[in-house]
Amino acid sequence: MPGFELFGELERKEVNDVLDNGVLMRYGFDGMRKGHWKAKELETELTKTLDSKYVQLVSSGTAAVSVALASAGVGAGDEVIMPTFTFVASFEAIMMLGAIPILVDIDDTLTLDPKAVEAAITSKTKAVMVVQMCGSMANMDALRSVCDINNLIFVEDACQAIGGTYKGQPLGSIADIGCFSFDFVKTITCGEGGAVVTNNKTYYINADHYSDHGHDHLGNDRGAETHPFLGYNFRISELNAAVGLAQVKRLPEFINIQKKNYTILREALVQIPEVTFRTVPDGGEESYAFLNFFLPDLETALKVSAAFKENGVDVCWNYYENNWHYIRKWEHLKDAKSLYPLSEAMTSELSKLSKRDFSQSDYWIGRNISCLIKLSWTEEEVKNRAEKMVKIIREVL
Repeated sequence: MPGFELFGELERKEVNDVLDNGVLMRYGFDGMRKGHWKAKELETELTKTLDSKYVQLVSSGTAAVSVALASAGVGAGDEVIMPTFTFVASFEAIMMLGAIPILVDIDDTLTLDPKAVEAAITSKTKAVMVVQMCGSMANMDALRSVCDINNLIFVEDACQAIGGTYKGQPLGSIADIGCFSFDFVKTITCGEGGAVVTNNKTYYINADHYSDHGHDHLGNDRGAETHPFLGYNFRISELNAAVGLAQVKRLPEFINIQKKNYTILREALVQIPEVTFRTVPDGGEESYAFLNFFLPDLETALKVSAAFKENGVDVCWNYYENNWHYIRKWEHLKDAKSLYPLSEAMTSELSKLSKRDFSQSDYWIGRNISCLIKLSWTEEEVKNRAEKMVKIIREVL
């Protein structure tokens, strides 16, 4: 991770096909295309890769979350339960629909705690959105049970987890509807792009229409298409899809490299008794995009993180004070800083965030170090990195 590290001839070939025919838009212009439909081809490849019936490409992972929620009927005033540890896009995508994000604690998986989810359900709860952060997963069986018992839509954000599996099923394809990001720093990239994944035909049709101004995409005449309902523009371009088409064909290659590099680092760190690792639920296999481990306390984790940075061990983070990924620094959310007026229900709920007890999340995030696994490292570089990390942690301890 990320896939741009290994751009090559396959990516160039797919992009050149698009430049050769000159059609950058995914819909229409049939006669000019010379048989090239990169977005459609990528959607077909993704259905195979993700073992799902339907895939709808969109312009970003954020768009994928909004389109997925809208397609499942989530809208103004509905509450959507989400984790305290994710990217800011999660609550942005919810709020764009007028829905209300309800943040709850994570557990030792670094993802949604099913008990915290259950405790947060109200009469207004419409959906639960699990975020498979840093390449691994929540206890999916427990979350599915909570959703089924309470008749809630189960949404799976696997933007950081393509290539991971749970009981043999690809992450992102397990819930009622799933989301992926293919932005520039994901395991496979389109530059910008995303996907909605589902086995529910109604959700798929809704996503197909909603992401293109409500067009029904029936027939070959773009101008004659009708609009069954309102929609917006979340289309991906053919250029972006072309890059993704090349990259998805290389996904097994990328996952193998990630796993190899991850394993070298983990086998070095496991020698330190004070180091423990995130819990991966039984039956789960990470995508190996990140190596996440815990140190004894927040103070030690902060010292190790600082020492890594000082000694050139890059792409390793402690998220406790991170303003992109953890609730502690999301002041714009807590203070409801919006360019446009928000609903009274939304501002009321957001005002509670500063007073909520997220000590359980603090406990796990505070002790955590998360290291991105690069595809471009040589084996020698990974081994040297492992030795340096072990040396630094032992010196801090």
